[in-house]
Amino acid sequence: MRVMIVDDESVARQRLMRLLKDIPNTSVVGEAGDAREALALLPSLGPDLILLDVEMPGVDGLTLAALPTLPAVIFVTAHADRALQAFEVGAHDYLVKPVSLARLTSALDKVRARLPRDHDLSNDTPEPDEWWRLTVTDGTLRRFVDAREVPCFVATDKYVSFTAQGRELLLRESLDALEERLGPHGFLRAHRGALVRRSAVEAFDQREGGTLVLVDGERIPVSRRALPVIRAALGLTS
Repeated sequence: MRVMIVDDESVARQRLMRLLKDIPNTSVVGEAGDAREALALLPSLGPDLILLDVEMPGVDGLTLAALPTLPAVIFVTAHADRALQAFEVGAHDYLVKPVSLARLTSALDKVRARLPRDHDLSNDTPEPDEWWRLTVTDGTLRRFVDAREVPCFVATDKYVSFTAQGRELLLRESLDALEERLGPHGFLRAHRGALVRRSAVEAFDQREGGTLVLVDGERIPVSRRALPVIRAALGLTS
C-alpha cells in the first residue's frame, strides 16, 4: 500500500514513518507539510492512502479530505473532538496522537480490505499512464484526445463539452466521473459545472468571490465551497 503523510509537524511525520516501516506491504511514497503542498504532489505520487492531520496552516485537513478525488484518508491528529466531522467527509478511521503500532496497523487493514481485489499490495509500480486518454465521437470518427491539452471541461446536460484540436467536442461522461479520473492529475473542480486544469490557470481574479482566468482567456467563476481548495492549489494562502 502506497502511503502519503500530510502533517505540518515534522516530528509527527517522522514518527509515522518509523511506525509504517514495521507494517508489511506498506511504503511511504511522500510527505507534505500542508494542503497546498499535498495537492501539488498527489498527481506524481499516486498514493492509495493519506495519513492526514486536522489542524494545519492555510487549508485544514477536513477541507482537503472533502475533495472527492482524494484517495482513502485516515486522520491522525491530537484533536479528539473532530472525529464526527472527519467521518462526515469520508474518513476511513480517526486516530488520536500518540498512535500505537497496533492501532495504526488495524486502521491500515481497514483500507486494505476496501482496495480492489486485483490491487497488488506488494507492487509499488504505478499502473500504465493512460489516465489522460479521452475518446470522443466526432461524426463518423472516434477521436482520441489528450486531457493534458484541455484547459477546462464544462457540464452540459448529459455530456461534458471541451475545446481541443481547434474544435468543440462532447464527451459521454459525467463531470463527476471525469473529476474522479483526472483530479489526482492536477484538475480542479471550480464549481458544480466546471473542471479546470491547474496548469491552464493564468491568473486569479479576487473580485466577486474569485474567478479563474485561463490561458485561452476564458473566465471560470469559483464557487464558495471550492474556493479554499482552489486557493490552496494555486498557492494563495494569504
